[in-house]
Amino acid sequence: MTGPRLRGGDVVRLTSTASVQFFRPITVRVIRELDHVTYDGWLWLDGYELGAKGAAVARRELYVRREGVQLIEAAPTAAPGVRQPIRRSPVRVR
Repeated sequence: MTGPRLRGGDVVRLTSTASVQFFRPITVRVIRELDHVTYDGWLWLDGYELGAKGAAVARRELYVRREGVQLIEAAPTAAPGVRQPIRRSPVRVR
């Protein structure tokens, strides 16, 4: 994957193309792309490894080749200038 930085909420697949440690591919929901100094073409990701049902099973920091990151699902984007309302429930005060 060349190009723009990964965003929080992106879902990516990591295989041995991303790093030899992924001889068994994993799926990761990205929290953020870290700003650590790396070799050209490599990056650090902070994210949650997803299990077979799509639930997070472990938080991980991963060092991968940018070219080997396969974007499965991009994070949803909000329209510019539109804020999502916060749902609030009543609070009981004594």
